[in-house]
Amino acid sequence: QVQLVESGGGSVQAGGSLRLSCAASGYIDSTYCMGWFRQAPGKEREGVAAIDSDGSTIYADSVKGRFTISQDNAKNTLYLQMNSLKPEDTAMYYCASLRAQVLSARYVDYWGRGVEVTVSS
Repeated sequence: QVQLVESGGGSVQAGGSLRLSCAASGYIDSTYCMGWFRQAPGKEREGVAAIDSDGSTIYADSVKGRFTISQDNAKNTLYLQMNSLKPEDTAMYYCASLRAQVLSARYVDYWGRGVEVTVSS
């Protein structure tokens, strides 16, 4: 069993920054990928970014150049640095462990409970 706990959400004005963290516990296969998803009110959950065990990353087009995913394997912690935030980034953000480096919920084995991010204009 894997537990994922997000932190770092909050409210920020447009143009601001936030850093989300996800602490992982339990057994995580070293070949697993980790990722961030988000779900805005009334919209489907969408993939934001994912990082492979070798450190390679992928991003949704909507966040490229603004968000950076990283991980600290020693601390079993995943991060999402979010810069130049826009009101359309407002959503619940979820940490996830993935069977493959694909920004699709179909490849998620475990979800965190989520953390709220609100960006005001």
